[in-house]
This record gives sequence, structure tokens and C-alpha cells, in this order.
Amino acid sequence: MPILYLASPAVGGGGKRVGSRNPVRVHPTRSRNARAHDLGSGARSATERRLRNLRTTTERGEEERLFIATLRVRIPSATWTGPFSAAHPHIRLEALNRSDVTPEIAVSDYWISGAAPGHWARELLSWDDVLKVDSLAEVGGGCLYRITYRNPPVVYLYRRLKLPLQFPLRIQAGCIVWEVVARRSEFDAVMAYARGIDPQLTVVSVRRRPLRSHLPLLTEVQQSLLSQAMAAGYFAVPRGITLTNLAHQLHRSKSAISESIALIEKKLLESAMRSGLGGP
Repeated sequence: MPILYLASPAVGGGGKRVGSRNPVRVHPTRSRNARAHDLGSGARSATERRLRNLRTTTERGEEERLFIATLRVRIPSATWTGPFSAAHPHIRLEALNRSDVTPEIAVSDYWISGAAPGHWARELLSWDDVLKVDSLAEVGGGCLYRITYRNPPVVYLYRRLKLPLQFPLRIQAGCIVWEVVARRSEFDAVMAYARGIDPQLTVVSVRRRPLRSHLPLLTEVQQSLLSQAMAAGYFAVPRGITLTNLAHQLHRSKSAISESIALIEKKLLESAMRSGLGGP
């Protein structure tokens, strides 16, 4: 057992202090245990810090991922697509796009199966929220209609959350197949709304992917131009307005509008290709 000598003052002759060495026995086993305890506490603290950091990183990662879910939801009776499709359960509707006319009114192109052009126009106009119906063309066993209507409540939810609606929207027999693409917090808000209108909704599928791999991230100016061009009929088939007239309507040069639309189309195409290559 090692011995340590500690100096202590002593009084010698003549009243002078002289040093002396007093032996103190040290227990090596106890000293090693104390050191091991300190090391163990430090290791546990480091592990706990790593676990906390891992949980924080995981939570942040969840917030930065897209939740992509396909839902089947019964449409409320106050929205024309619900009672119209319920009254004709054999037909199929597809909403192909949507553009704002005013904050409360929108226009969309709908494909409706199984009837000659114009067949459904009169009935569609009988619903209070439908303001205008144009029959465009016969396509693929159905007909294209351009329908102007009052926005349903879900549009205001998406607008508040700053989420894009995913198209096409498929509707049959009073139900809509609806793809939700959002971050976790916005996804939870949309799911709460969907369960509010249809407690018996069906979740067809759910998947997740990194945020940067899905949305084209158009700027606000590009979103606005895309909406205005769609509302004017620039992307309709056949085209409802020429590039020259669209530029005149928007008080911009033809070359500027052409370049801006080309950039929008490029972003959308690259986004679609990344989404397709990335898989579910």
C-alpha cells in the first residue's frame, strides 16, 4: 500500500517552526473506484446528450419531410361535385386544374365521362355554387367542361396553409380521391379538416419523402403568372388565348411572358421527373 508524506508545521528549539513529514496511508482501491465512478458519470452524461441531440434531429427531420397521403373522402352536400356525382354514381369526374378568378371564385377544367359534349351543362348550372359552364371538347369517352364556381371551404384551408392542391382530383359516387402533400404540421391540419367533413374517410396510402425532392418551389410571381395564364385559357386545349393577347392583358412584353412561362414549365417538368424517378 503506498504511503504519502504530508508536510506539517512543528515547533523546534528557539521557537522556530521546522517541517516534519507525517505518513498518510492511501487506499488505492478506493481511489480507483472514485475515478471509475467519475468516468462512468461522464460517459452517461455524454450518452444522454447524444440521445437528446438525436431526438431533436429526428424531430426536425420529421418536420422537414413531406407526408404524401391519398384519401377517399365523402364530399359535403354544399359542394356541387358531391351531390352531382352521387346522383350519377356511374360517371367519373376529374378536376384537371384550378385558377382563381377572384378570392372567392375559381375556374377549373373538368373531364366528365360517358356523355356527349354539353350533355351535363344544364344540370351543372342548377347547383347554387356553379356560376358558368362551357363545354370544350369530346375527349377519351367523355367531355371537357370549363366550370366557374364558388370556392369550397377546403380552398381557404389550403390558402391559409400555403399548400398547392394536387391534380387531377378524381370524383365518383359522391366521394373524392384526394392526394395530400404537406409538411407534418400542415398535414395534421388537413387530416383534421378531412375527418371533420367525413369521419369515415379512407386512407388509401401514406408515404414520406424529403421536402426538396417533390415541390417545384415556384416563386409568388411565377405562381401568380401561372394562375393568370390558366384562367385566361393559355394552357387549354385548344388554346383560349394567344401569347400576344395574354401579354397585352397582363401589361407585359410578349418576350417577357414567353420566357417566364418557359421557366415555369421547366420547373414543373423537372419536379415531375424527380418525383417519378424517386419512386414512392
